[in-house]
Amino acid sequence: MGVGKKSAVREYAEAFALAIVLALTIRTFIVQAFKIPSGSMIPTLSIGDHILVNKFIYGIKLPFTDVILIPISAPTRGDIVVFKYPEDESKDFIKRVVGTPGDVIEVRNKEVYVNHARLDDTYAQHTDREIHIDRRDNFGPVTVPPDAYFVMGDNRDQSLDSRFWGFVKAKKIRGQAFLIYWSWDGADTWVRWNRIGKVIR
Repeated sequence: MGVGKKSAVREYAEAFALAIVLALTIRTFIVQAFKIPSGSMIPTLSIGDHILVNKFIYGIKLPFTDVILIPISAPTRGDIVVFKYPEDESKDFIKRVVGTPGDVIEVRNKEVYVNHARLDDTYAQHTDREIHIDRRDNFGPVTVPPDAYFVMGDNRDQSLDSRFWGFVKAKKIRGQAFLIYWSWDGADTWVRWNRIGKVIR
């Protein structure tokens, strides 16, 4: 009887250990969950959205580093990416890729131009009708350097992004956001059922 109990305990321990290893592997290499804490990506993402990020899509990294071991693809214009905030890498930011390496980016009176052509950014919103002469509404032109990206929030008048702190290095990008798996309105403590399962575009 004692041997049987020991075997059962060992089996549970092994199953538990395997589950932890699988969870860590998935989180490290494949998919990671994040929560949206600010309104910089409204209307695409809302405060309280819980999202899944594909960490595999751009390449496989050496665990716990920014070293890309196996490149798979590169971010493209329009991708919504999670990355290490350049001014404090302990924080993760989420923005939309507007400029890729070599692109010329300019903002004129709130309108974004990429390579001198106006960007069709129907996903963006402006909450302030006033046009500022500073970099929020008038910026550049700048050329995106190699292995870097220019990112902006969809909530253009309320976003701290590349207009203010510069480019995101490719190796600092954690992955691409692709799904809202849970959404909770913290103010009213209501579940936003209509957002759960929504594909992020």
